[in-house]
Amino acid sequence: MKAKKILISQPKPADIDNSPYKKLIAKYHADITFFKFFDIVGVTATEFRRSRIHLQEHTAVIFNSKNSVDHFFRLAKELRTVIPESMKYFCTTEAIALYLQNYIQYRKRKIFFGEQSFADLIEIMERHREEQFIFPCSDEKQTDSIRQLDRAKFKYTKAVMYTLVPRDLKQFKLSDYDIIALFSPIGVRSLVQNFPDIKDEKLTIAAFGTSTHAALAAAGIKLTIGAPTKSAPSMAMAIENYLLGKEQDEVINPKQAAQKKAAVTAKAATGSKKPKSVIADKTKYRQLQEERKAKAAARRAERAAAKKASTQDVLPAQD
Repeated sequence: MKAKKILISQPKPADIDNSPYKKLIAKYHADITFFKFFDIVGVTATEFRRSRIHLQEHTAVIFNSKNSVDHFFRLAKELRTVIPESMKYFCTTEAIALYLQNYIQYRKRKIFFGEQSFADLIEIMERHREEQFIFPCSDEKQTDSIRQLDRAKFKYTKAVMYTLVPRDLKQFKLSDYDIIALFSPIGVRSLVQNFPDIKDEKLTIAAFGTSTHAALAAAGIKLTIGAPTKSAPSMAMAIENYLLGKEQDEVINPKQAAQKKAAVTAKAATGSKKPKSVIADKTKYRQLQEERKAKAAARRAERAAAKKASTQDVLPAQD
């Protein structure tokens, strides 16, 4: 399948040559337009004070984006709050963890990060349940991250530090694009707000994340390319599979993935231990003990006899 034009609802990567979209451009000659569908507006210090959340009352921070990092330290500065050196940081990816170097000295003992998904980070956080977490986030009410934190029953505070505002998209004629890629519920909301009749148009929609898929379903918009999947963990790979005509495999559900991983871990831990034998009958137990002692005595007698015989063989012959 040939896709001439693709609209990606994200900012253009700083280094397109090292981005996952480079392959789509080079190999498939795709004409990709990058445009973020919403603006991020920081909450002011005055507005944040109304929430009565005190940063210094927490011992750990959860970051799922670079935006959350920026606004956390911005508000800390505006509120004149000194972040203690003992503060721990939990990031969804290594890239976000490394981004912390813009604000703090990078120390491995207090910075933790997952492999790719929020579910990976939840598994790491399980070993630090004693921490009082704060989660800097947007004003979106229910996200995958919030749901996972609630299911895991962590002690955490949801701290709204920035809001998401839909942008004007009227400059785009959607029918000119072969694929439109969305990454969040706010992206879906922006699309619907700018194009109220979008569900009546025949468009190929790609979406990343179960919350984005749910937002599309609620808006009555058909999803064609879903991600992440086992064969396509990124949006770029999902689009490539579509261009190649590959069949869409099942979208990874963070909750199911976490439950499956926990079950495999538990099974492996159980399987590594040998089951203990239990003998309920005391008489039988004593008989077994006597048999073991008799066998041990017999083995000792055999070894003593063999040693005596070998000693006699090496004695010198007498005249």
